[in-house]
Amino acid sequence: MKKIILLVALFLLLVSCGSSKSNDYQLTKNYIPDNPALYRTIVKQDSIFFDAYNHCDTKFEVYADFYTEDIEFYHDQGGLSNSKKDILEGTQKHICGKVTRALVPGSIEVYPIKEYGAVEIGLHSFSNTTNPADEPKKVSRFTIFWKQINGKWKIAKVISLH
Repeated sequence: MKKIILLVALFLLLVSCGSSKSNDYQLTKNYIPDNPALYRTIVKQDSIFFDAYNHCDTKFEVYADFYTEDIEFYHDQGGLSNSKKDILEGTQKHICGKVTRALVPGSIEVYPIKEYGAVEIGLHSFSNTTNPADEPKKVSRFTIFWKQINGKWKIAKVISLH
């Protein structure tokens, strides 16, 4: 029985790995938001947040203010970070002036979470000035849990899959 479970788990892992490397990155095919106003709000918040990320050398306070104090950042390669201080220090050291994010147009999906906020799912790519200019950009998936706190949208959890 354990062998069957292991084989099924291995099969599912291989299938999921194979599908994540597919060139079919369109998440929003036939996606119509249940709540268009919420969708527009979260897309706007995403734009403001990542503009601050892309210009964090001059907009670091705007960037930092988006995170809740109890942020959880799950990165498939870096693991779990749940220290806002460490995330911000890492951003200053490794991102500011070096890395920019580009959203895959039309890839955002937004779903309300009752009495909490919303979850955003999408695709993006990153450019790193320390990499060769001709290096192809890799599209990756992200999920952001947005929490509404005192009328402001904050990022409470992030799942980043490369």
